[in-house]
Amino acid sequence: MNIAIDGPAGAGKSTVAQKVAGQLEYVYIDTGAMYRALAWGVSHEQLPISDESAVSALLKNNKIGLVRQAGRQRVFWNDIDVTDQIRSTEVSQYASIVASYGPVREQMLVLQRQLAEQGNVVMDGRDIGTHVLPDAEVKIFLTASSRERAERRWKELREKGTETDLAELEKEIEERDRRDTQREVAPLRQAEDAVLVDTTGMSIEQVVDHILQICERTGESAK
Repeated sequence: MNIAIDGPAGAGKSTVAQKVAGQLEYVYIDTGAMYRALAWGVSHEQLPISDESAVSALLKNNKIGLVRQAGRQRVFWNDIDVTDQIRSTEVSQYASIVASYGPVREQMLVLQRQLAEQGNVVMDGRDIGTHVLPDAEVKIFLTASSRERAERRWKELREKGTETDLAELEKEIEERDRRDTQREVAPLRQAEDAVLVDTTGMSIEQVVDHILQICERTGESAK
């Protein structure tokens, strides 16, 4: 079966999705990393982020690759490994902007559905259950308070040697939530048949176990 995990920035989607995929021996597809890679490309090429047609053309003329190496997903922009670079604050903000462009989302939609055709995939993003994989057997909407999401991001950046202001991070996350939920094309929202999982106060292991139980119940009911 295919598993769709949606939710706002910093909810832990990527980490949880990777672990769920690992437990089930499914293929993990990080759609957020695809938008981040494009955002990195925009910054790298010094294109104006507000130029929708230029951003769309950049995606059309370049290649984004997701490769699993040594138990970790690596993200490539053409032949450049951008796995670590795409987690910067600037790229995060750019990613939210490029993801609001209709032509960009249309191109990404084709790529993402092609990746999911093989079946037995775990795909995370913001519109997977509502738009990319509306027929996914399991749909999860992962969330947490904006404060907790900011604290997670702050700790992640600090571990990498980057000092940031926690209050500023929370403000950026709330702004990104606003953009993601209010964009015209495939906005962030919970699918009607998705299970809401609020991870505030939960460990990664607890969240993964909870989702695996949901998958198990779904698999049993389908027999």
